[in-house]
Amino acid sequence: LVEVAERAGATMSLLVQRAAEIPWDEIAGIRTLGLSAGASAPEIIVDEIIDAFRQRFDVTIDLAITATETEDFPVMRVLRDVELTAADMAFVNGAA
Repeated sequence: LVEVAERAGATMSLLVQRAAEIPWDEIAGIRTLGLSAGASAPEIIVDEIIDAFRQRFDVTIDLAITATETEDFPVMRVLRDVELTAADMAFVNGAA
């Protein structure tokens, strides 16, 4: 995604895995930021990065949906048959 942003004309693009990796000094003074995440990026990590920006800047979010996922991948039987507790589900859903 970094290369795609650069080819599209972004003046700066960064790849970070967690909010702690954001180089705040390098992005001081920015007025517009694009945030993109691949399909495998957990939503909790995306939210962590957004929250880090909210702690430092007045953030307005414009959500741009560029594709709708329609693929369904069945869960393996060994995982389907596992009973999950409420705490397990909270963790899976990013609420833990």
